Amino acid sequence: MSQIFKPKVKALNPKLALDIQKILQKQNLTTVCEAAACPNRAECYARQSATFMILGQTCTRACTFCNVATGRGEAVDVDEAKRLAAAVFDLQLKYVVITSVDRDDLSDYGAGHFRDCVKALKAKNPALKIELLTPDFRFHIPSLDTIIKSDPYKLAHNQETVERLSKEVRVQSDYGRSLKVLEYYATHDTMAVKSSLMVGLGERESELRDTMQDLLDVGVSELTIGQYLQPTPKHHRVVKYYPVDFFEAIKAEAYAMGFKAVASGVLVRSSYFAEELGR
Repeated sequence: MSQIFKPKVKALNPKLALDIQKILQKQNLTTVCEAAACPNRAECYARQSATFMILGQTCTRACTFCNVATGRGEAVDVDEAKRLAAAVFDLQLKYVVITSVDRDDLSDYGAGHFRDCVKALKAKNPALKIELLTPDFRFHIPSLDTIIKSDPYKLAHNQETVERLSKEVRVQSDYGRSLKVLEYYATHDTMAVKSSLMVGLGERESELRDTMQDLLDVGVSELTIGQYLQPTPKHHRVVKYYPVDFFEAIKAEAYAMGFKAVASGVLVRSSYFAEELGR
């Protein structure tokens, strides 16, 4: 019998939460963990891992699953890289994921700012492992090259959903373009390339498997799969809640297909146990 959707999360240690909030406020930074009230943040913080969102909190795109504000991009904060490095040092993090809103208003789509953040972080702590979870940069090759040359520990870009639903869920993005970005990362670098999928948006299981194969075919070696949860009534509705045993089964299938590292579960998100995946 399938286990019903009853996610359980670990409570965040009050002292740890307060210490983290003080450091983030001091440096005027926001972790995706806090902004999205990620259910896994207690575990990640305890393992000295966190995900930061750079380049402001306003996205130039309007994906129907995402709760980030949409509008004109904010002015690029040239001091953000230095503050980010200071916060990561103060938090004594060992593994950091850096992501961003889409910045279609910038000539390099924000790639240069990613590079500057990586440079500042490495200068502060050369042993720090840095994963970059990037937008598609509209498949602008100079921007992709900037990301690759920044020499992070791992590269990631989220495919999010199956091809049939892609235009509905990621209105200004493109299924094929995302695959091309992932392929470029995989072809031009020796580090692992990761992508993530949400389920429950209305996809058929056969379509999910086709998408997994598409990712594998372009060189993606690491995959996360999680249940989509609707942020507000205005967002894309949840069409289906998958039982817990589905995530175990699809994880086994992903490994059988050839993925080298897979995280799959109701509360799994793109940066779930990021520092553990692929070890």
